[in-house]
Amino acid sequence: MAYRFIPQRVHHAILARAAGVLIVSVLTISASGGCASESNASRGAKEGATTGAVAGAVGGMVTALVFGGNVGDAAARGAVYGGSTGAVVGGMSGSKRDKAEAAAEVDANDKRLADLRKKIGDDAFDGVVPLAKCKHEVAIANANVAMQSSKRDYRLAGLWVEVLTSADQRREAEARARFPEIIKLDKKVKTDADAEAAMRRSMEELGDIREAYALPRVCPA
Repeated sequence: MAYRFIPQRVHHAILARAAGVLIVSVLTISASGGCASESNASRGAKEGATTGAVAGAVGGMVTALVFGGNVGDAAARGAVYGGSTGAVVGGMSGSKRDKAEAAAEVDANDKRLADLRKKIGDDAFDGVVPLAKCKHEVAIANANVAMQSSKRDYRLAGLWVEVLTSADQRREAEARARFPEIIKLDKKVKTDADAEAAMRRSMEELGDIREAYALPRVCPA
């Protein structure tokens, strides 16, 4: 198998650090004043940045499933890419140089997130936040569109989004029914057991991402 996993304790530290950087950055928006508009801006920036971080984290995980690599590390990197937003930097206090450096970092992360989206395609990427937020019908709809793509990588990403969504709904038989298609498209996955292991680990990862961003680890039945 080409999927690599890091020890759970280490992974939790990485993902928590990504979430911590995001939250600290957003909170600086309200540091320069206390008016209501700034408070509203702070809340809006935090919500937007959190959604971006979740998209980046789950999108990074799917990217690792498609292309190989460390699933947990890809999720943590994606969270940083997605959580860095112009809204956060726009409210930061500090010198012009500090703001310029922060803006440059955000711009770089925006490009990295765009690259991540490009790797798995818009449709699969648009399914990852609904999956994280338990909006399974939306996730499946996006996955189904991705699976119609002429590009192998996009189809494979769509398959994985559907598999994870089905597993998240406790429909594991439906998820496993897609394993032969994954095996056909992905040389890294040689057997049903390989696909099962990747699915199991990715579901754990999905739960970790949800917990890191104050979402329910398990969707309500």
